Amino acid sequence: MNEKDNSRKNQHSNNTDGKRRYYKKKSAVTVPTVQSEESSRTRKPKEVRRTPVRIIPLGGLHEIGKNMTVFECSNDMFILDCGLAFPDSDMPGVDIVIPDFTYIERNRDKLRGIVLTHGHEDHIGGLAYLLKKVNVPIYGTKLTLGLVDGKLKEHGLSGKVDLIVVEPKKTVKMGCMAVEFIKVNHSIPDAVGMAIHTPAGIIVHTGDFKVDYTPIDGNIIDLARFGELGSRGVLALMADSTNAERPGYTHTERNVGESFDKLFKSAEGKRIIIATFSSNIHRVQQIINCAERFGRKIAVFGRSMINVINTAIELGYLNAPSGIIIDIETMNSYPSEKIVLITTGSQGEPMSALTRMAMNDHKKVSITPFDFIIISATPIPGNEKYVTRVVNQLMKSGAEVVYEAMYEVHVSGHACQEELKLMLALTKPKFFIPVHGEYKHLRKHAELAYQMGIPEDNVILAGIGNVIESDGNKMSVVSQVPAGRVLVDGLGVGDVGSIVLRDRKHLAQDGLIIVVIGIERSSNEIVAGPDIVSRGFVYVRESEELIVEAKHILTDTLNRCSYAELKEWNTLKGKMRDALSDYIYQKTKRSPMILPIIMET
Repeated sequence: MNEKDNSRKNQHSNNTDGKRRYYKKKSAVTVPTVQSEESSRTRKPKEVRRTPVRIIPLGGLHEIGKNMTVFECSNDMFILDCGLAFPDSDMPGVDIVIPDFTYIERNRDKLRGIVLTHGHEDHIGGLAYLLKKVNVPIYGTKLTLGLVDGKLKEHGLSGKVDLIVVEPKKTVKMGCMAVEFIKVNHSIPDAVGMAIHTPAGIIVHTGDFKVDYTPIDGNIIDLARFGELGSRGVLALMADSTNAERPGYTHTERNVGESFDKLFKSAEGKRIIIATFSSNIHRVQQIINCAERFGRKIAVFGRSMINVINTAIELGYLNAPSGIIIDIETMNSYPSEKIVLITTGSQGEPMSALTRMAMNDHKKVSITPFDFIIISATPIPGNEKYVTRVVNQLMKSGAEVVYEAMYEVHVSGHACQEELKLMLALTKPKFFIPVHGEYKHLRKHAELAYQMGIPEDNVILAGIGNVIESDGNKMSVVSQVPAGRVLVDGLGVGDVGSIVLRDRKHLAQDGLIIVVIGIERSSNEIVAGPDIVSRGFVYVRESEELIVEAKHILTDTLNRCSYAELKEWNTLKGKMRDALSDYIYQKTKRSPMILPIIMET
């Protein structure tokens, strides 16, 4: 071995010794090194901030109906549904209630379109009013847009708005966001949920849904797609809460068809009248099927029912054999036992066809003991007394009446607790926002989410107008936008506010008293009156003493007024109002609206 090789060998030996010394030193600090590695493994990964997405409910929370949600990201915005609600008993004279569109109007430049989940009034009924303020494309399934077009015709907007048909499993772009349509089951065909793909993550909105494995049209909810999205990672789930208080599963619509078969048999020799929701096309299809089997003809009553059935037949969603649906005018040419009437009024609405029949106020139909009536719907909360009143009146006319409590003549279109849990299990959302329901429904749905392992801090019980923001890591309510309700009364939109409603309630509860006096302007003397006119307060002929005394009190009040007070009419009106109000309340414990009128002569 030469000198060079020896040198390499020594060098290798020195290196080896050095390594040994190094490993020896390392072994002395083995435990601290291992602890450091453990802490690095348990340390939370660095959060990556993404472009925030904002969710802004403008309706459908803490209430039934008026469903509307805005999704906003960067300079892009779109609307999911735009529905209406029906007025409460404390809204006399109001026809419908729609969302407040103030925020939409302020941000119209960002608006990319409107997507619709299905064709029920509480999801599409406010569209025509919004489209009079902003004109953007509307995306929905074929039947949904067919029903929308009918509404636009009523408002003179048909042909002025782009209606774009989107099939389930298809996606539409909304600026930096994309909306995927997913098939769901509901009480109307062509219902869809939505997967909203945003820079911050995927947001799943179920729309109104239930899980029906044997639907009438054969199209089952796409549970597989919800599961795929859950595997990819869902940032937030927004799910229908309407039936969150009901345990178990919602029954299939086919159960109603079986009940109809039994009822048609028991109604032999009688005319059948069935009241249901006009938009429940699957229910109408089963009525048609039964009528065909039992050799009956069908007549349709109610404007909304006629419009929906015509649209569904035209678009191929309703299969009616030729000649089975007859014109109302020719109905009397058939034996009554061969007739089925399909009508609106399942909620006891005062002006509906069934209610007018019950009150013997219908031009075409009079209820007799030879009528067999089926109310195929559940009363919406608050409508129970109206439905009960109609049932009582129908029975007083001798008719046999069947409603939900007696037979399974109605099943819900909304998911019960076990189906809601299934949706949570499939999507595995990081955050959860219950939607579509009163506060008690949202609260119960939130409790189901807790049971499914979602942390309480990750469940957001929002209200309308809340701005819910997420960057993919956190989600919270960050601000508030203008939101509320706009009342529609006839052709007036928004001109009936809280003051007008207060006056209407006041008039309804205690009536009106009008006080009229005449003043001669040049001499400033009272030359006529006071005269009293009463409406809705007391029957004047039976309360002459009260009215005479009221006139005396008003005369004394006017006599005590100074020359300056007689010139100041507002002050004069106030004095008359106060004096009469005190007297009336003392004598009757009522507070009618008092309206002084001063006429110049």
